[in-house]
Amino acid sequence: MSGLTAPKGTFDTLPPDSARFLAVRDTLTAPLRRAGYGYVETPVFEETAVFSRGVGESTDVVTKEMYTFTDRGGRSLTLRPELTAGLMRAFIEHRLHGGALPVKLWTVGTAFRYERPQAGRYRHFTQVDMEALGVDDPALDAEVVALGVQGFRDLGLTDFELLLTSLGDATCRPQYRDLLVAFLDKLDLDEETRRRAAINPLRVLDDKRPEVQAQLDDAPLMVDHLSDSTKAHYDAVRQHLTDLGVPWTEAPKLVRGLDYYTKTTFEFVHHGLGAQSAIGGGGRYDGLSAALGGPDVSGIGYAVGVDRTLLAVQAEGLDVGVAAGVQAFVVPLGAEAKRLAVRLVGQLREAGIPADTVYGDRGLKGAMKAADRSGATHVVVVGERDLAEGVGQLKDMRTGEQRPVPVGELFETVRASVEE
Repeated sequence: MSGLTAPKGTFDTLPPDSARFLAVRDTLTAPLRRAGYGYVETPVFEETAVFSRGVGESTDVVTKEMYTFTDRGGRSLTLRPELTAGLMRAFIEHRLHGGALPVKLWTVGTAFRYERPQAGRYRHFTQVDMEALGVDDPALDAEVVALGVQGFRDLGLTDFELLLTSLGDATCRPQYRDLLVAFLDKLDLDEETRRRAAINPLRVLDDKRPEVQAQLDDAPLMVDHLSDSTKAHYDAVRQHLTDLGVPWTEAPKLVRGLDYYTKTTFEFVHHGLGAQSAIGGGGRYDGLSAALGGPDVSGIGYAVGVDRTLLAVQAEGLDVGVAAGVQAFVVPLGAEAKRLAVRLVGQLREAGIPADTVYGDRGLKGAMKAADRSGATHVVVVGERDLAEGVGQLKDMRTGEQRPVPVGELFETVRASVEE
Protein backbone atom coordinates (compact mmCIF):
# COMPACT_ATOMS: atom_id res chain seq x y z
CA MET A 1 0.00 0.00 0.00
CA SER A 2 2.77 2.39 -0.91
CA GLY A 3 2.10 5.85 -2.27
CA LEU A 4 -0.99 6.61 -0.16
CA THR A 5 -1.28 10.26 0.82
CA ALA A 6 -3.80 12.49 2.56
CA PRO A 7 -6.67 13.57 0.25
CA LYS A 8 -6.19 16.76 -1.74
CA GLY A 9 -6.93 19.83 0.32
CA THR A 10 -6.39 18.06 3.64
CA PHE A 11 -3.34 17.83 5.86
CA ASP A 12 -1.88 16.06 8.88
CA THR A 13 -1.02 17.91 12.07
CA LEU A 14 2.10 16.35 13.55
CA PRO A 15 4.47 17.05 16.45
CA PRO A 16 5.87 19.53 17.22
CA ASP A 17 3.31 21.66 15.33
CA SER A 18 0.46 19.74 16.97
CA ALA A 19 1.46 21.19 20.35
CA ARG A 20 0.91 24.67 18.93
CA PHE A 21 -2.42 23.59 17.42
CA LEU A 22 -3.62 22.30 20.80
CA ALA A 23 -2.43 25.46 22.55
CA VAL A 24 -4.38 27.65 20.11
CA ARG A 25 -7.51 25.50 20.42
CA ASP A 26 -7.42 25.46 24.21
CA THR A 27 -6.71 29.19 24.47
CA LEU A 28 -9.66 30.01 22.20
CA THR A 29 -12.02 27.87 24.27
CA ALA A 30 -10.84 29.00 27.71
CA PRO A 31 -12.86 32.27 27.72
CA LEU A 32 -16.01 30.26 26.90
CA ARG A 33 -15.49 27.91 29.84
CA ARG A 34 -14.88 30.87 32.14
CA ALA A 35 -18.14 32.46 30.94
CA GLY A 36 -20.23 29.40 31.80
CA TYR A 37 -20.72 27.93 28.32
CA GLY A 38 -21.28 24.16 28.33
CA TYR A 39 -19.52 21.74 25.97
CA VAL A 40 -21.54 19.86 23.32
CA GLU A 41 -20.45 17.05 20.98
CA THR A 42 -22.47 16.51 17.80
CA PRO A 43 -22.09 14.02 14.90
CA VAL A 44 -19.66 14.85 12.13
CA PHE A 45 -22.46 14.13 9.61
CA GLU A 46 -26.13 15.11 9.65
CA GLU A 47 -29.20 14.77 7.49
CA THR A 48 -28.59 16.97 4.46
CA ALA A 49 -31.67 19.05 5.26
CA VAL A 50 -30.00 20.33 8.44
CA PHE A 51 -27.57 22.28 6.27
CA SER A 52 -29.69 23.00 3.18
CA ARG A 53 -32.42 24.52 5.37
CA GLY A 54 -30.13 25.93 8.01
CA VAL A 55 -27.15 27.29 6.10
CA GLY A 56 -29.19 28.51 3.12
CA GLU A 57 -29.74 27.27 -0.41
CA SER A 58 -28.25 30.41 -1.99
CA THR A 59 -24.84 29.92 -0.39
CA ASP A 60 -21.79 28.47 -2.08
CA VAL A 61 -21.52 26.15 0.92
CA VAL A 62 -24.79 24.40 0.00
CA THR A 63 -24.69 24.73 -3.79
CA LYS A 64 -21.03 23.85 -4.40
CA GLU A 65 -19.07 22.78 -1.34
CA MET A 66 -20.92 20.12 0.68
CA TYR A 67 -19.78 16.50 0.85
CA THR A 68 -23.15 14.78 0.45
CA PHE A 69 -23.76 11.05 0.07
CA THR A 70 -26.56 8.49 0.25
CA ASP A 71 -26.15 5.88 2.97
CA ARG A 72 -27.19 2.23 2.73
CA GLY A 73 -30.64 3.08 4.00
CA GLY A 74 -31.20 5.56 1.18
CA ARG A 75 -30.87 8.62 3.43
CA SER A 76 -29.11 11.75 2.18
CA LEU A 77 -26.35 12.64 4.64
CA THR A 78 -23.74 15.40 4.59
CA LEU A 79 -20.41 15.87 6.31
CA ARG A 80 -20.87 19.05 8.31
CA PRO A 81 -19.60 22.13 6.45
CA GLU A 82 -20.00 24.21 9.61
CA LEU A 83 -20.97 23.51 13.23
CA THR A 84 -23.84 25.87 14.10
CA ALA A 85 -26.66 24.13 12.22
CA GLY A 86 -25.87 20.75 13.79
CA LEU A 87 -25.66 22.29 17.22
CA MET A 88 -29.02 24.00 16.70
CA ARG A 89 -30.50 20.66 15.61
CA ALA A 90 -29.33 19.17 18.93
CA PHE A 91 -30.77 22.17 20.81
CA ILE A 92 -34.17 21.51 19.21
CA GLU A 93 -34.11 17.70 19.40
CA HIS A 94 -33.26 17.63 23.09
CA ARG A 95 -35.61 20.51 23.94
CA LEU A 96 -32.93 22.55 25.63
CA HIS A 97 -35.15 25.58 25.09
CA GLY A 98 -37.45 24.26 27.83
CA GLY A 99 -34.99 25.23 30.59
CA ALA A 100 -33.39 28.45 31.75
CA LEU A 101 -32.46 30.89 28.99
CA PRO A 102 -30.12 31.77 27.45
CA VAL A 103 -28.67 28.34 26.75
CA LYS A 104 -24.91 28.82 26.37
CA LEU A 105 -23.07 26.13 24.42
CA TRP A 106 -19.71 25.59 22.76
CA THR A 107 -18.10 22.87 20.70
CA VAL A 108 -14.94 22.23 18.72
CA GLY A 109 -14.50 19.95 15.76
CA THR A 110 -13.63 19.36 12.14
CA ALA A 111 -15.80 20.59 9.26
CA PHE A 112 -15.56 19.76 5.56
CA ARG A 113 -16.03 21.80 2.40
CA TYR A 114 -15.12 21.01 -1.19
CA GLU A 115 -13.15 24.16 -1.97
CA ARG A 116 -10.19 24.98 -4.16
CA PRO A 117 -7.23 24.43 -1.82
CA GLN A 118 -4.99 27.42 -1.17
CA ALA A 119 -3.01 28.87 1.70
CA GLY A 120 -5.37 29.19 4.63
CA ARG A 121 -8.26 27.39 2.92
CA TYR A 122 -8.59 23.61 3.14
CA ARG A 123 -11.19 20.93 2.56
CA HIS A 124 -11.10 19.96 6.20
CA PHE A 125 -10.58 22.44 9.00
CA THR A 126 -11.16 22.76 12.73
CA GLN A 127 -13.45 25.34 14.30
CA VAL A 128 -14.26 26.52 17.79
CA ASP A 129 -17.98 27.25 17.76
CA MET A 130 -20.13 28.90 20.45
CA GLU A 131 -23.82 29.75 20.69
CA ALA A 132 -26.02 31.71 23.12
CA LEU A 133 -29.63 30.71 22.47
CA GLY A 134 -33.05 31.89 23.54
CA VAL A 135 -32.55 35.56 24.45
CA ASP A 136 -32.40 38.64 22.22
CA ASP A 137 -30.37 41.10 24.27
CA PRO A 138 -27.75 43.51 22.88
CA ALA A 139 -25.66 42.88 25.99
CA LEU A 140 -25.54 39.19 25.07
CA ASP A 141 -24.41 40.09 21.54
CA ALA A 142 -21.60 42.15 23.05
CA GLU A 143 -20.62 39.29 25.38
CA VAL A 144 -20.34 36.89 22.45
CA VAL A 145 -18.17 39.27 20.41
CA ALA A 146 -15.98 40.11 23.41
CA LEU A 147 -15.35 36.43 24.18
CA GLY A 148 -13.99 35.94 20.67
CA VAL A 149 -11.75 38.98 21.05
CA GLN A 150 -10.54 37.72 24.43
CA GLY A 151 -9.39 34.43 22.91
CA PHE A 152 -7.25 36.27 20.37
CA ARG A 153 -5.86 38.59 23.02
CA ASP A 154 -4.99 35.63 25.27
CA LEU A 155 -2.92 34.22 22.42
CA GLY A 156 -1.04 37.51 22.21
CA LEU A 157 -2.44 38.49 18.81
CA THR A 158 -2.46 42.22 18.07
CA ASP A 159 -2.78 42.50 14.27
CA PHE A 160 -6.44 41.48 14.10
CA GLU A 161 -9.53 43.59 13.51
CA LEU A 162 -13.21 43.24 14.37
CA LEU A 163 -15.55 44.14 11.49
CA LEU A 164 -19.10 44.89 12.60
CA THR A 165 -22.48 45.66 11.04
CA SER A 166 -26.20 44.95 11.36
CA LEU A 167 -28.17 43.02 8.75
CA GLY A 168 -31.57 44.09 10.07
CA ASP A 169 -34.49 41.74 10.67
CA ALA A 170 -37.97 40.92 9.39
CA THR A 171 -39.17 44.44 10.18
CA CYS A 172 -36.82 46.11 7.71
CA ARG A 173 -35.13 43.48 5.53
CA PRO A 174 -38.05 43.10 3.04
CA GLN A 175 -38.08 46.82 2.17
CA TYR A 176 -34.30 46.90 1.91
CA ARG A 177 -34.37 43.76 -0.21
CA ASP A 178 -36.64 45.50 -2.73
CA LEU A 179 -34.23 48.46 -2.92
CA LEU A 180 -31.23 46.19 -3.41
CA VAL A 181 -32.96 44.07 -6.06
CA ALA A 182 -33.90 47.19 -8.01
CA PHE A 183 -30.28 48.36 -7.83
CA LEU A 184 -28.84 44.99 -8.87
CA ASP A 185 -31.22 44.72 -11.84
CA LYS A 186 -29.35 47.63 -13.43
CA LEU A 187 -25.91 46.03 -13.13
CA ASP A 188 -23.98 43.92 -15.62
CA LEU A 189 -24.09 40.57 -13.84
CA ASP A 190 -23.67 37.03 -15.17
CA GLU A 191 -26.54 34.58 -15.05
CA GLU A 192 -25.27 32.63 -12.04
CA THR A 193 -24.91 35.81 -10.00
CA ARG A 194 -28.42 36.87 -10.97
CA ARG A 195 -29.71 33.45 -9.91
CA ARG A 196 -28.08 33.85 -6.52
CA ALA A 197 -29.43 37.38 -6.24
CA ALA A 198 -32.94 36.12 -6.84
CA ILE A 199 -32.64 33.82 -3.80
CA ASN A 200 -30.73 36.21 -1.54
CA PRO A 201 -29.58 39.53 -3.06
CA LEU A 202 -27.35 40.23 -0.05
CA ARG A 203 -25.05 37.48 -1.35
CA VAL A 204 -24.01 39.75 -4.24
CA LEU A 205 -22.49 42.24 -1.77
CA ASP A 206 -20.22 39.42 -0.62
CA ASP A 207 -18.96 38.71 -4.16
CA LYS A 208 -15.16 39.09 -4.12
CA ARG A 209 -14.69 39.52 -7.88
CA PRO A 210 -13.34 43.00 -8.75
CA GLU A 211 -15.67 43.37 -11.73
CA VAL A 212 -18.64 42.91 -9.41
CA GLN A 213 -17.32 45.03 -6.53
CA ALA A 214 -16.62 47.89 -8.94
CA GLN A 215 -20.36 48.14 -9.62
CA LEU A 216 -21.40 48.18 -5.96
CA ASP A 217 -20.04 51.57 -4.85
CA ASP A 218 -23.51 53.13 -4.82
CA ALA A 219 -25.38 50.05 -3.59
CA PRO A 220 -27.96 50.72 -0.85
CA LEU A 221 -26.69 49.53 2.55
CA MET A 222 -28.71 47.73 5.19
CA VAL A 223 -27.37 49.93 8.02
CA ASP A 224 -28.95 52.96 6.32
CA HIS A 225 -32.37 51.30 6.27
CA LEU A 226 -32.68 49.77 9.73
CA SER A 227 -36.00 50.02 11.52
CA ASP A 228 -36.10 52.02 14.75
CA SER A 229 -35.95 48.84 16.84
CA THR A 230 -33.04 47.25 14.97
CA LYS A 231 -31.13 50.54 14.97
CA ALA A 232 -31.65 50.83 18.73
CA HIS A 233 -30.44 47.22 19.08
CA TYR A 234 -27.30 47.94 17.04
CA ASP A 235 -26.60 51.16 18.96
CA ALA A 236 -26.84 49.25 22.24
CA VAL A 237 -24.47 46.52 21.01
CA ARG A 238 -21.87 49.13 20.09
CA GLN A 239 -22.27 50.90 23.43
CA HIS A 240 -21.73 47.64 25.33
CA LEU A 241 -18.64 46.87 23.24
CA THR A 242 -17.29 50.32 24.06
CA ASP A 243 -17.91 49.65 27.75
CA LEU A 244 -16.04 46.35 27.42
CA GLY A 245 -13.06 48.04 25.74
CA VAL A 246 -13.58 46.21 22.44
CA PRO A 247 -12.83 48.35 19.35
CA TRP A 248 -14.46 47.63 16.00
CA THR A 249 -14.57 48.85 12.42
CA GLU A 250 -17.89 49.56 10.72
CA ALA A 251 -18.28 47.21 7.74
CA PRO A 252 -21.66 48.06 6.10
CA LYS A 253 -21.09 45.65 3.18
CA LEU A 254 -20.19 42.72 5.41
CA VAL A 255 -22.22 39.65 4.51
CA ARG A 256 -21.19 36.38 6.11
CA GLY A 257 -21.11 33.28 3.90
CA LEU A 258 -24.24 31.77 5.48
CA ASP A 259 -27.85 32.88 4.98
CA TYR A 260 -29.15 32.69 8.54
CA TYR A 261 -27.67 35.94 9.95
CA THR A 262 -29.85 38.83 11.18
CA LYS A 263 -29.09 41.98 13.16
CA THR A 264 -25.58 41.90 14.68
CA THR A 265 -23.07 40.42 12.20
CA PHE A 266 -19.30 40.43 12.60
CA GLU A 267 -16.04 39.03 11.31
CA PHE A 268 -12.54 38.77 12.74
CA VAL A 269 -9.77 39.38 10.19
CA HIS A 270 -6.00 39.24 10.55
CA HIS A 271 -3.84 41.52 8.45
CA GLY A 272 -0.92 39.09 8.19
CA LEU A 273 -2.75 36.40 6.21
CA GLY A 274 -3.21 37.92 2.76
CA ALA A 275 -6.35 37.09 0.78
CA GLN A 276 -7.67 34.54 3.29
CA SER A 277 -7.69 37.05 6.13
CA ALA A 278 -10.83 35.92 7.97
CA ILE A 279 -10.02 33.97 11.12
CA GLY A 280 -13.57 33.80 12.44
CA GLY A 281 -16.94 35.44 12.55
CA GLY A 282 -20.58 35.12 13.37
CA GLY A 283 -23.69 36.98 14.30
CA ARG A 284 -27.30 36.79 15.37
CA TYR A 285 -29.57 34.22 13.67
CA ASP A 286 -33.02 34.68 15.14
CA GLY A 287 -34.78 32.61 12.46
CA LEU A 288 -32.53 29.56 12.39
CA SER A 289 -34.36 27.50 15.01
CA ALA A 290 -37.69 27.98 13.26
CA ALA A 291 -36.12 27.14 9.87
CA LEU A 292 -35.03 23.80 11.30
CA GLY A 293 -38.50 23.02 12.67
CA GLY A 294 -37.88 24.21 16.21
CA PRO A 295 -39.37 26.98 18.31
CA ASP A 296 -39.04 30.56 17.13
CA VAL A 297 -36.23 31.52 19.51
CA SER A 298 -33.30 33.84 18.97
CA GLY A 299 -29.63 32.98 18.91
CA ILE A 300 -26.19 34.42 18.42
CA GLY A 301 -22.77 32.84 18.11
CA TYR A 302 -19.51 32.62 16.23
CA ALA A 303 -17.05 30.16 14.77
CA VAL A 304 -13.28 30.67 14.86
CA GLY A 305 -10.92 28.67 12.68
CA VAL A 306 -8.22 26.99 14.76
CA ASP A 307 -6.06 26.42 11.67
CA ARG A 308 -6.45 30.02 10.49
CA THR A 309 -5.73 31.37 13.97
CA LEU A 310 -2.58 29.24 14.15
CA LEU A 311 -1.45 30.86 10.87
CA ALA A 312 -2.09 34.27 12.45
CA VAL A 313 -0.03 33.27 15.49
CA GLN A 314 2.81 32.21 13.21
CA ALA A 315 2.49 35.42 11.15
CA GLU A 316 3.08 37.45 14.31
CA GLY A 317 5.97 35.21 15.40
CA LEU A 318 4.34 34.30 18.71
CA ASP A 319 5.88 31.53 20.81
CA VAL A 320 2.65 29.65 21.51
CA GLY A 321 2.48 26.01 22.56
CA VAL A 322 6.16 25.21 22.20
CA ALA A 323 6.45 21.79 23.77
CA ALA A 324 8.57 21.81 26.91
CA GLY A 325 9.55 18.17 26.48
CA VAL A 326 10.21 15.88 29.41
CA GLN A 327 11.93 16.95 32.60
CA ALA A 328 13.40 13.60 33.65
CA PHE A 329 14.86 10.85 31.47
CA VAL A 330 15.98 7.44 32.72
CA VAL A 331 18.74 5.52 30.92
CA PRO A 332 18.80 1.81 31.87
CA LEU A 333 21.72 -0.45 30.94
CA GLY A 334 20.66 -4.08 31.26
CA ALA A 335 17.44 -6.02 31.92
CA GLU A 336 17.34 -5.41 35.69
CA ALA A 337 17.95 -1.70 35.18
CA LYS A 338 15.13 -1.64 32.61
CA ARG A 339 12.67 -2.83 35.27
CA LEU A 340 13.81 -0.06 37.58
CA ALA A 341 13.55 2.51 34.77
CA VAL A 342 9.99 1.54 33.87
CA ARG A 343 8.95 1.71 37.53
CA LEU A 344 10.68 5.05 38.16
CA VAL A 345 9.24 6.67 35.03
CA GLY A 346 5.77 5.48 36.05
CA GLN A 347 6.16 6.99 39.53
CA LEU A 348 7.34 10.31 38.12
CA ARG A 349 4.46 10.52 35.66
CA GLU A 350 1.93 9.75 38.41
CA ALA A 351 3.43 12.65 40.35
CA GLY A 352 2.82 14.96 37.40
CA ILE A 353 6.44 15.12 36.23
CA PRO A 354 6.98 14.65 32.46
CA ALA A 355 9.34 11.67 32.23
CA ASP A 356 10.53 9.15 29.66
CA THR A 357 13.02 6.37 29.13
CA VAL A 358 14.81 4.73 26.22
CA TYR A 359 13.29 1.71 24.47
CA GLY A 360 15.02 -0.95 22.44
CA ASP A 361 18.53 -2.26 22.94
CA ARG A 362 20.73 0.82 22.87
CA GLY A 363 24.15 1.36 24.31
CA LEU A 364 25.05 4.22 26.60
CA LYS A 365 26.03 6.53 23.76
CA GLY A 366 22.75 6.07 21.85
CA ALA A 367 20.70 6.28 25.03
CA MET A 368 22.32 9.56 26.06
CA LYS A 369 21.61 11.00 22.60
CA ALA A 370 17.95 10.12 23.15
CA ALA A 371 18.06 11.77 26.57
CA ASP A 372 19.58 14.90 25.07
CA ARG A 373 16.95 15.05 22.30
CA SER A 374 14.17 14.77 24.90
CA GLY A 375 15.14 18.12 26.39
CA ALA A 376 15.22 16.66 29.90
CA THR A 377 16.86 18.75 32.59
CA HIS A 378 17.75 15.66 34.64
CA VAL A 379 18.91 12.21 33.51
CA VAL A 380 19.20 9.08 35.63
CA VAL A 381 21.70 6.48 34.38
CA VAL A 382 21.49 3.01 35.92
CA GLY A 383 24.02 0.36 34.91
CA GLU A 384 24.85 -3.09 36.28
CA ARG A 385 27.70 -1.74 38.41
CA ASP A 386 25.41 0.97 39.78
CA LEU A 387 22.81 -1.62 40.73
CA ALA A 388 25.45 -3.74 42.46
CA GLU A 389 26.24 -0.68 44.57
CA GLY A 390 22.53 0.11 45.08
CA VAL A 391 22.64 3.51 43.35
CA GLY A 392 21.69 5.37 40.20
CA GLN A 393 23.66 8.25 38.69
CA LEU A 394 21.65 11.52 38.61
CA LYS A 395 22.97 14.09 36.14
CA ASP A 396 21.86 17.72 35.93
CA MET A 397 21.98 18.41 32.17
CA ARG A 398 22.11 22.16 32.73
CA THR A 399 25.28 22.15 34.83
CA GLY A 400 26.81 18.79 33.96
CA GLU A 401 26.97 17.85 37.67
CA GLN A 402 26.52 14.13 38.35
CA ARG A 403 26.10 12.31 41.68
CA PRO A 404 25.11 8.86 42.92
CA VAL A 405 21.72 8.50 44.59
CA PRO A 406 20.54 5.40 46.49
CA VAL A 407 17.97 3.46 44.45
CA GLY A 408 15.37 3.75 47.20
CA GLU A 409 15.72 7.54 47.15
CA LEU A 410 15.75 8.08 43.38
CA PHE A 411 12.08 9.01 43.02
CA GLU A 412 12.05 11.63 45.78
CA THR A 413 15.44 13.01 44.78
CA VAL A 414 14.54 13.37 41.09
CA ARG A 415 11.19 14.93 41.95
CA ALA A 416 12.80 17.44 44.26
CA SER A 417 15.52 18.23 41.73
CA VAL A 418 13.19 18.96 38.79
CA GLU A 419 10.89 21.08 40.98
CA GLU A 420 13.72 23.33 42.21
